[in-house]
Amino acid sequence: MQVDGGVDHRIRIRVQQEDFDLSTEVTALRSRDPGVGAVSTFVGTVRDSGDGQPLRSLELEHYPGMTERSMTAMAQAALERFDIRALSIIHRVGALGPQEQIVLVAVSAAHRGEAFLACEFLMDFLKTQAPFWKKEIQADGSAAWVDARVCDEAATRRWSMSPEGPQG
Repeated sequence: MQVDGGVDHRIRIRVQQEDFDLSTEVTALRSRDPGVGAVSTFVGTVRDSGDGQPLRSLELEHYPGMTERSMTAMAQAALERFDIRALSIIHRVGALGPQEQIVLVAVSAAHRGEAFLACEFLMDFLKTQAPFWKKEIQADGSAAWVDARVCDEAATRRWSMSPEGPQG
């Protein structure tokens, strides 16, 4: 484990308003590690409708500090559970329009299987456990807060984790 002063250098977590570039992030994840044989990525984007209604924007809020700690715990659980080399998670906040990128999960590993699994694991927990609040603003100006979907909760349960979140 590469821990220096409590910081695991295999984990990169960012919560930000600005967009990200997938190629740049994958290059950074792979750099300086000749043992990487696979990188699995997931990029989530804003859909153009919410509850069947045209969507103007999706507003994402978070609690600074708490959000990053929660995401770091998820990342640490993935490192302990899967044979992976490193990972990056970027989650955007603020008002985002349809087709804009919301989240990136990128995982490097020696082999693709572990990278795929860890990427899916992280997304399942981000969708249900990370402290983000999402509000959909419809084209007509109406707004509604978004709850986790039942299918997202079921996806998280399949990892056999405790209710407090991923424990490895």
